[in-house]
Amino acid sequence: MLPLVLLTDTMKIIFLACLAAVAVATPQFEDRVVALLRDDRVANEDGTFSYALEADNGINTAVEGVVGSAGQINQAGSYTYTLADGTQAVVTFVANENGFQPQSSILPTPHPLPAHVFELLEIAERQRAAGIVFN
Repeated sequence: MLPLVLLTDTMKIIFLACLAAVAVATPQFEDRVVALLRDDRVANEDGTFSYALEADNGINTAVEGVVGSAGQINQAGSYTYTLADGTQAVVTFVANENGFQPQSSILPTPHPLPAHVFELLEIAERQRAAGIVFN
């Protein structure tokens, strides 16, 4: 970047106008204290636990954890928060030896497969059943 001394007056004005535009465009966040309406927590010595939190800004969460088959902690629960349009987003989940598995209407879904892909999958299945192997 050039030192400000080497810039012409017009360039300085443009530079300062750009800085001002960036400062004005920066999102302004509201300084607001969020109050907890509910805070229930239980932690047992065997590793099981549960907690439920609710805040006055619409955020809610409830989770339970139990010891899994391999000694891991399996969790199940949900969380809710308010979207920009004012509706509530609810996500339920299970986290266990199969990984994190969320379910919600707000999660993206893959595009549907075209019809010809189903035909290709059927052909491949028939080839596997016939013992045809491609290397």
